[in-house]
Amino acid sequence: MFHFKCAQISDIPVIISIADVSFRNTYKDILSPQQLEWMMEWMYSEQSLKNQLNEGQKFFILYSDNIACGYISIEEQEKTLFHFQKIYLLPSFQGLGLGRMLIEKGVEYIRSLNNLPARVELNVNRNNKAQEFYKKMGFEIVSQGDFSIGNGYFMNDYIMGMNID
Repeated sequence: MFHFKCAQISDIPVIISIADVSFRNTYKDILSPQQLEWMMEWMYSEQSLKNQLNEGQKFFILYSDNIACGYISIEEQEKTLFHFQKIYLLPSFQGLGLGRMLIEKGVEYIRSLNNLPARVELNVNRNNKAQEFYKKMGFEIVSQGDFSIGNGYFMNDYIMGMNID
């Protein structure tokens, strides 16, 4: 049985535990170990996640029975423009249709705000195989860039977008 929980500050350890496995697994062959560690601290330290939640990002944690297995975070950038900041599943839960559930939860949340039509975008590393999944979900590549994130590191990403009616 799968269910979602809207994350609160008290759920930060759960998000960190999923990220510690899924983020590292996703990027272990794409980023240097130094950049991987820097990005973990930048995006997934307790303080960083507190800031993200306090600034209005919504995190929805996906549970399989009582096991937290993934999450999606959504940022409202404008009234009708949203960004999926993070979408991760534990490796042992990938390939089961749960990524689709995460995307559908994000779209459902955006629709619940009644600001339609809307647009959602996400960044995906140009070497991340997840871009094929996002295409299957209806996203298309709209641009690309090399975005400086500090400490001399860059995110080499495609920006993918999808309209929500």
